[in-house]
Amino acid sequence: MTPGDRSPLRNTDFRLLLAGASAGQLGAQVTVVALPLVAVVELHASALQTGALTAAETAAFLLVGLPAGAWVDRMRRLPVLIRADTVRAVAMASLPFAAWSGALTMAQLYLVALITGVATVFFDVAHQSYLPALLPREQLVAGNGALETVRSSAQVAGPGLGGGLVQAVGAPFALVADALGYLLSALFLRRIHTPEAAPVPPAAGTSLRAQVAEGLAFVFGNPILRMIACATAVANFFNAMLLAVQTVFLVRVLELPPGVLGLMMSASAVGGLAGALSAGALARMLGRARVIWLSTVVTGPFALLWPLAGHGAAAGWFALASAVVFFGAVVYNVAQVSFRQLLCPDALLGRMNATLRFMVWGTMPFGALAGGAIASAAGARAAVWVCAAGFLLVPLPLLLSPLRRLRDLPQPAAVPRPEAA
Repeated sequence: MTPGDRSPLRNTDFRLLLAGASAGQLGAQVTVVALPLVAVVELHASALQTGALTAAETAAFLLVGLPAGAWVDRMRRLPVLIRADTVRAVAMASLPFAAWSGALTMAQLYLVALITGVATVFFDVAHQSYLPALLPREQLVAGNGALETVRSSAQVAGPGLGGGLVQAVGAPFALVADALGYLLSALFLRRIHTPEAAPVPPAAGTSLRAQVAEGLAFVFGNPILRMIACATAVANFFNAMLLAVQTVFLVRVLELPPGVLGLMMSASAVGGLAGALSAGALARMLGRARVIWLSTVVTGPFALLWPLAGHGAAAGWFALASAVVFFGAVVYNVAQVSFRQLLCPDALLGRMNATLRFMVWGTMPFGALAGGAIASAAGARAAVWVCAAGFLLVPLPLLLSPLRRLRDLPQPAAVPRPEAA
């Protein structure tokens, strides 16, 4: 049996990585429900303020996204993961403490969102770059599928748990679950013992700017990566717009209590879990290249059900739309992230992932602010209509790329690799 034939779950350190991801993601999904409710219910934030909070969570990808990749490529990745989890745990723990002392403000929410966002930038770049150090490249699709399964499972359980905790103890104190999740993640990661190769030091006289330029040249020099970046950037812009207004829409327009809101978001995440579980089979059946664009073409139009949601049972349209769109998004992510990891040499992984993250997550603060502004001017339902229409644009860059003519992704050796900048 070759390494590529074995399940990555046989790898003890990969199981620890999964356990850490489970703990961190579960806590983070509680926060998806609890943090906006702290702003909307506890501090009576407006739609624009809620949009600004979502923007603060994602602004770090613009502020430090590009240099983070160069920094990560200069360091061992596992210590970066542990430190990032520790910072996020401390920052989140400050919110329930401030609420208990009566000192909680929107300014603190913005600050904590920004701090955790910066830590998340480093965590995500290091996490995607670290997986090839644990698994042979033949197991990367299965490994990424397992990580997406964990993330999607957390999206199923986390919001329901978050809604229940908010109703039981209040939104600020529900955030304790997130702090504990990050702390547990750091403890699991500390138990990983697979030796990690020392990073290749940059050539003498090589500046941080030159290293960042190498990552940019690698991504922009590859037509498939360019179009993947464009499509994902569009999707994340409109997804951030949705995240900025969905709590206002569900609570103030559809009048759902926190517990039902959490259950609805959990129900919608079932689609993401189904996508994670079926991504590998769909890639084998449809082709690893074809599934990247086909997943967005088939599922994107279901976003039009979001603004059609109404009171009572009609609120279920929102959950159904999210379930189908998330199914497609997870299948897409497993396929395109695996391709990126197979394509890129190890010395460039951090910068390649950071460049992609900068491009695709850097649109999110603007989407969040746009969602808050539209909701303030025309109402939350109008903002949701704009989100839904935007998701129809996601497949266009992919359909204009070489992916449309491929069934399977080319072997890394056959993909054009630009000269280092």
